[in-house]
Order: sequence, then structure tokens, then C-alpha cells
Amino acid sequence: MKPPDDQAPLILIADDEPMIRLQLRRAMEQEGYRVAEAKNGEECLAAYLQFHPDIVLLDAIMPSMDGFTCCHQLQQLSTAQPVPVLMITGLEDKQSVDRAFAVGAVDYVTKPIHWAVLLQRVRRLIHQSHLYEQLALANQELQCLANLDGLTGVANRRRFDEYLNKEWRRLTREQRPLSLILCDIDFFKSYNDAYGHQAGDLCLQQVARTIAQTVKRPSDLVCRYGGEEFVVILPCTDAAGASHIAQEIQSQLRSLQLLHNQSSVDAFVTLSLGIATTIPDFQLSPKDLIRTADQALYAAKAGGRNRIEMLPVIVKD
Repeated sequence: MKPPDDQAPLILIADDEPMIRLQLRRAMEQEGYRVAEAKNGEECLAAYLQFHPDIVLLDAIMPSMDGFTCCHQLQQLSTAQPVPVLMITGLEDKQSVDRAFAVGAVDYVTKPIHWAVLLQRVRRLIHQSHLYEQLALANQELQCLANLDGLTGVANRRRFDEYLNKEWRRLTREQRPLSLILCDIDFFKSYNDAYGHQAGDLCLQQVARTIAQTVKRPSDLVCRYGGEEFVVILPCTDAAGASHIAQEIQSQLRSLQLLHNQSSVDAFVTLSLGIATTIPDFQLSPKDLIRTADQALYAAKAGGRNRIEMLPVIVKD
């Protein structure tokens, strides 16, 4: 017998016959699996929520809640990849087999149990389940990479568009404020010309890191908007809150003292920032918020750079 360890796959056995449960437990434990038991459908659902097993061995015919109903409800409880359910049944007619697959079972064996077949199918289903989990994790990592700017590590323009639209819809329903801060590195072309593109890339990374470290709430999002521009999405933040964050970004960047001898406003790298705040509604769109933040940024640059400007969002006729 292989002793189960804490990392071994967990098998949930649901059967109303004590002798069948005992035989299944012994067979699974001999293979080194951990085992949990349920004697009916209700206990099976509760045990699934408590233990999150790797696979469920489910008797089709049980009192109160049969295996078909239980299997269907197990699929509803699964938040991600549904748990593999192997149905164990004395029914061999086509209708019962079709019904088992229709409610979400991925395989079945018939009674009396052919133990070698059962063990082989359990191994295969656990292996498949782990492969699906690895694939899901890999897809999540790819999705994260697809949403990041490769140079600075903050969110990219694609992620900005998705998140802004999502938060716009949510805050339209909740009637709560949404703010944008559009940030532009002052005289960045001159910086690149003077220090070289590698130094320019490093400057972009340091500015992005400074903004990201200043904007701390999980709901806020820092994005590279393009070139030397960054944008901060601030859900549930009014104009005063956005202004405070913008001032803090400037202060934190100033403390780095990144030399910029081609700047005509300071000896160090600085930012111009434009702020727009609104309570989203159906008369406006995210483009109105972006347009206003862009106008505020233009005003900050026209006013001498290294400053913060804020404008109200106005509905265009």
C-alpha cells in the first residue's frame, strides 16, 4: 500500500452502500490517494465545497438526491474548471449513459466494478485534470503579459481601454465619481537626444515605477498611454482626491532627482499632469473623460510645464 501524503490527489467517494464505499476507499488508498466519503448527494455537495477534491466517484442510484442530480449541481458549484466526475452505475442502457454525460460526468464504470479499469480511468482523469489546471494557469499568465507594457511593466493601452470601459459602466450604475490623471514627461525628446535611448528607456521605467508606487489602491490602474505619456484611472475618486494623488506623484518623482540638463523648467525630470473628473452617466462616454484630461494636460504644458491642471467634463453638443 502506498501511504497518502498531504500533496496526493483527493478522491471524493459518494455512494449509499457502506460496503461499496469501503471497497472504493481501500482501492484508492492502496494507490496512494487521499479519500473523503459521502453517503448521499447532499453530503457529496457539502464535502465538495469543504474539501475541493481532484475527482468525484459518484454512484448514480442513491436515495433522496440521485447521482445524476448531484452531478449536475456539482458542475454549477465549480467556479473554474469543473471537477471530473466518474459515475459508477449498475445501469448500462443507452439512456442512462447519455444522461450521465449530459449532466457533466466525464466517464463512467458499471457495477460490478472492474477494479483495474476503474483505477486506470481514475489515473487518467486526475492526469487530465492537472493538465487542464496547468493550461489555465498558463493562459492566465499569457493574459497578464498581453495586458502589460513590455518596457515599463505597467498596464498597456489595451488594458487601459478595457478597464476604463468596465469602470465607466459600473460607476454609471452606482453614480460615483471617476477620475483620470494624464501624465507627460516634460521635454522627453530632449532627454533622449541628450542622454541616449537606453537612458530614455530607464527614465520611462523609473517614472512608471514612481507612479505605480504612489497609486496604491487595488482598484486604481496605472497605464502607459503611449510614448512618454502615462495615465492613471481612479475609480470612486473625486477631483480633490485626484488632485492630491497628482501632487504626490510630482513630489515622489522630484525626490528621485533624475538629472535633465536639457529641461528649461527644472534641473531634474518633471511631469505635466492633466486631471478630469466626472460622475459617469449615459450623456457622457469614456472618450469625453479622456478628451478632457488631454485638454487639461495641454493646458499644463502651455502654462509652463511641471504643473497640474484640472478641467470639468462637459457634454459635447
